[in-house]
Amino acid sequence: MNVRQMSTLKQWFVAHRENAPLEYHTWDAVLTLWLLGLMGVPSALVLHADWGLLLCVPLFFAPPLYVKLRVRLHRRGALRCDWLPLLR
Repeated sequence: MNVRQMSTLKQWFVAHRENAPLEYHTWDAVLTLWLLGLMGVPSALVLHADWGLLLCVPLFFAPPLYVKLRVRLHRRGALRCDWLPLLR
């Protein structure tokens, strides 16, 4: 998942915020985790905090993991994801 796709999803969630507030806030949380992972790795390297690297590296992959989870749930019929066509 690239930054353009994440931006496209963010724009969709902002446009549909009133209809899907939970999805909007969930995506914000996912982006927050991604940013923590992105900015935490250099900080952990500078501070020689190996435990920080262990926490930050998985957070860096939060957006694609979230999208994969939603695709899987959508295919099972557990959740409906109206934003999936945006990623193609």
